[in-house]
Amino acid sequence: MAEDKITAARADALLVENALRSSAEFGRIIEKYQEPLRRYVRRIARPGPDDLDILLQDIFIKAYENLNDFDLDLSFSSWIYRIAHNEAIDFLRKKKRYGGSLDDPTREDETVTLGETIAAEEDIVGDADKEYIKKCIAAVLDDIEPKYRSVLVLKFLEEKDYNDISDILRKPPGTVATLIHRAKKEFKRLAEEKGMHLGNI
Repeated sequence: MAEDKITAARADALLVENALRSSAEFGRIIEKYQEPLRRYVRRIARPGPDDLDILLQDIFIKAYENLNDFDLDLSFSSWIYRIAHNEAIDFLRKKKRYGGSLDDPTREDETVTLGETIAAEEDIVGDADKEYIKKCIAAVLDDIEPKYRSVLVLKFLEEKDYNDISDILRKPPGTVATLIHRAKKEFKRLAEEKGMHLGNI
């Protein structure tokens, strides 16, 4: 998995270098990321087809306009997902489709460590099939607050690791761990209300 990630990062760096030399090469970035970002934005923002197309256009325009500022030593995938995430959240704010703040300051009594969260995720693999978990998450996405929806989608549907999620959300890994811990509790509650059984998630 680590080697695959390194290979993907190198391939992305080459795409960026080529796009910086020739604007026509930016199309290769669009080809690679259009469907993953379409899927991600649809899951987070829940837009209609027309709004989704506009969001994707805005994402790639912003990526193109800021490509010169991208640090080739960093993860391009996390960088462009961050742009997509920000556009999705802006869309939600404009449409007022959520209640409460997306910034979820952690209280000390609810803070969990990264190690505790990773250990808890091992229970998911042991107690339920990953594909079943994904289907359950998809079934309750509309009912989950965006601040929790984002981390659930990134972790369990997009299969991003903690460092990637931290980069995308611009939150420390410890905060990400706490958000995921809370998101899983909320997800389990909503899923069980719909008759889904998840074991010791």
